[in-house]
Amino acid sequence: MSHFLSRRGMLSAAAVAAAGTGLSVPAHAHDRRPRPGELRTGVQVLMDDDYRLVRSQKVGIVTNPTGILPDLRHVVDVMAADDRVDLVAVFGPEHGFRGTAQAGGSEGFYMDEQTGLPVYDTYLQSGQALADIFTRSGVDTVMFDIQDAGARFYTYIWTLFDSMQAAATAGKRFVVLDRPNPITGRRAYGPIMTPEFATFVGREAIAQAHGMTVGELAGLFNGEFLDQPAELRIVELRGWKRDMAYEDGGLPWVMPSPNMPTVDTAFVYAGTGMFEGTNLSEGRGTTRPFELVGAPYVDHRWADALGDLRLPGAGFRPAYFTPTFSKHANLLCGGVQLYVTDRAAFDPVRTGVAMIVTVKRLYPDDFAWRYDTSDPARPYWIDKLTGSTQVRTDIDAGKDADAVEAGWAGPLKAFARTREKYLIYRR
Repeated sequence: MSHFLSRRGMLSAAAVAAAGTGLSVPAHAHDRRPRPGELRTGVQVLMDDDYRLVRSQKVGIVTNPTGILPDLRHVVDVMAADDRVDLVAVFGPEHGFRGTAQAGGSEGFYMDEQTGLPVYDTYLQSGQALADIFTRSGVDTVMFDIQDAGARFYTYIWTLFDSMQAAATAGKRFVVLDRPNPITGRRAYGPIMTPEFATFVGREAIAQAHGMTVGELAGLFNGEFLDQPAELRIVELRGWKRDMAYEDGGLPWVMPSPNMPTVDTAFVYAGTGMFEGTNLSEGRGTTRPFELVGAPYVDHRWADALGDLRLPGAGFRPAYFTPTFSKHANLLCGGVQLYVTDRAAFDPVRTGVAMIVTVKRLYPDDFAWRYDTSDPARPYWIDKLTGSTQVRTDIDAGKDADAVEAGWAGPLKAFARTREKYLIYRR
């Protein structure tokens, strides 16, 4: 069923209706059991119920190319042609609603040729500026339907956070149409963001691999971090279990961004995404970003050393590649290709740390942390990605991956307790 969440916890749909929101979902909307092996996303559940949750509302939606149905039609195209819902606006995040922009870009304001709807550019917009966009659009309810990749520094979850905050400021209802965590929801991994390193790649104190759906994250944001909680509804997944990988649900994979081409990419990203904070290429400009990692100074010894570590669920082979853009563009790089050989055993963050520790030990005169001269208070990109100085300073001190992991164990345990309160799917 759908949930309304606040700092006081979860209220039933009946309680929300009694509170006068007028947005309760009839019980019969959730009576149909999914067929064996069937997974239904939040938007499908909303449609199954004839859009009752947003009936008589002017609706806008924050979405991108991942907002699709299993038959590959985009939800905006379907809703725009459906008289049961009054869709009046689309809000485009990083890379844009139709996905035409590269990393760090967006599409600007335009009228969508296919639907005739206005598309508002919300990338890097937050606070009152984003609230003003929602107000200007004329919507009563803002919906969110974007596929996440499971990592704290994948910015769509902060688009969710900013949108919830702005909706609360503007007095708009907020509806999250839930989608699966593609790398499962078994557990959380990695260091916790600290306030002094809060940026758009990490606004609040969650784990580097959070192990939650966007709906669960919305509940956590509302209950723990938003000073003014949103009037939030979560349209839940049906048929999803916490140990399900993305393919298990039978959903087609749509690239959430240009450098997230496959589910395999998502499984490693929470770890190898840290290489964006180093002078190694993280594989941007290749066909296997975040699986291929290397630099012109790396040779076969790195793959050999990583193989000797016998990291759970991980395999490595020597690899050579020439990125077409980004770091080391048009230069031959030696390095590794990372393979996830056992998804249940694989820890993306510890694996990524072990890779950095090993490459730094092998090539001490060549390895370097990426430095941001525009931010003297927080000059190291790795600190922004990991959420504190702990990972970088531990690695610089010569600690191995086990010792680095021990440095975040306490905060991760505390986050796990907080996370538990907001889990919707218990199996």
